[in-house]
Amino acid sequence: MADQQFEDMEAFLRVAKYTLVKYTDMHSEMKEEAMDICITAVEKYPNDGEKCTQMIKDQMDKKFGAPWHVVVGKGFSYEITYEVRNLLYIYVGGRTAVLLWKM
Repeated sequence: MADQQFEDMEAFLRVAKYTLVKYTDMHSEMKEEAMDICITAVEKYPNDGEKCTQMIKDQMDKKFGAPWHVVVGKGFSYEITYEVRNLLYIYVGGRTAVLLWKM
């Protein structure tokens, strides 16, 4: 049974190329702009997490004021402190997670 579940998840991740919002408390306009920035960065630098995070941080700092923090990866958990209405946690392309928050 566990093997079947794993195979189904692998198939899902290969097919799931859309963006999945796991959690956000941002206003809708800010969320849409932040998602566009994150998607663009992940697509531009699919194998370079450092450049990807730097691009997201720089654009968010310019657009919404500093300090924004970003984590991009394929397997992590988090526990953070953040300003209310300034958190976004999404999956881009099925596997790449982006955590974006402001302190």
